[in-house]
Amino acid sequence: MQLFDPQASSQLIPVLNLEESEVERQMTICNACRYCEGFCAVFPAMTRRLEFTQADIHYLANLCHNCGACLSACQYAAPHEFAVNVPKAMAKVRLNTYVEYVWPQPLGKLYQRNGLTLALASGGGLALFLCLTLMVMGNLFTAIPGGNFYSVFPHNTLALMFGAVFGFAVLALTIGVRRFWRNVSPVDAPLPLKTSAALEATANVAQLKYLDGGHGEGCNNDDDKFTLWRRRFHHFTFYGFMLCFAATAVATLYHFLLDWSAPYPIFSLPVMLGIFGGAGLLVGSAGLLWMNLRRNPEQGDENQKPMDRGFIALLLLVSSSGLALLALRETSALGLLLAIHLGLVMAFFLTMPYSKFAHGIFRGAALLKYSIEKRLPNPINAGSD
Repeated sequence: MQLFDPQASSQLIPVLNLEESEVERQMTICNACRYCEGFCAVFPAMTRRLEFTQADIHYLANLCHNCGACLSACQYAAPHEFAVNVPKAMAKVRLNTYVEYVWPQPLGKLYQRNGLTLALASGGGLALFLCLTLMVMGNLFTAIPGGNFYSVFPHNTLALMFGAVFGFAVLALTIGVRRFWRNVSPVDAPLPLKTSAALEATANVAQLKYLDGGHGEGCNNDDDKFTLWRRRFHHFTFYGFMLCFAATAVATLYHFLLDWSAPYPIFSLPVMLGIFGGAGLLVGSAGLLWMNLRRNPEQGDENQKPMDRGFIALLLLVSSSGLALLALRETSALGLLLAIHLGLVMAFFLTMPYSKFAHGIFRGAALLKYSIEKRLPNPINAGSD
């Protein structure tokens, strides 16, 4: 009787690719050294493992915030023969996971290779389409009293268009993170979700805790000096986006529940949320683009830059066009600016599941897994008892 079939076993255990094998090699070295154990969540999570499966590697890669602190401190980094560079190795795997778990996959592969081109082309194409539509309607350069953009595009038309696009983005992101979670979490022993773990993970996401380098001084970017500006620009971007989302949500409640139609006064809640959110997005995305252009090639994966810059460029264009639309909404430029802004926003939501936005969702799931498993007994210690 054949008790073990090697071929069947190989079908159960995924074969590591080159990038994953490199992370496994480096984690094995780091697990023996453990000098960086206090730097971020990656290293405590690493110490709970003696071997690293593909699921472990995908989990650790998305747990890594690419702050670079471990590279600057590593005694086994190049020119040492071990050539340990955890940020770069993790970034290469992380880029692959975006494509592996995304839905549908062909769109993820397209964005991975041509992120900047695809983002700008989709935004420009949709904006041009809306401009041509308004040109045919005769509303492209028509001043409208009060800046009522619903006179340009009816409310129900916009709600249908953006509701469909936003629904697709949410569906695609949900499928992607569900695939990721099912792969990195044990099927035979589901992780017990506790309120304390969920609250801790939420706080870590909101604070961007692990962009402080583990010592509170920040990340490395273009040299070995630590800086907190990467964390600050991420905060501007994240909370700017959330304020813009809140502005849209409040305006929707005004329209449907209170029957208050736009345009709203400058000091109304939706407009003020939009102003502060747009300003935060503008500062954050401009800062992140500046830091990305100056980033040391050793601090991450060069192949990820098109995806990074495509996402940042869209955020920068969305925020700047939105603020320009608000400032000039009572002029003849209303139609043109509205078409450009709406085209860019629609492109942002269409590409959101395949852009760097998805990395935030996967990282949030990895942080949740970390918060859950740290509350469980260490399997290494349990095995030695």
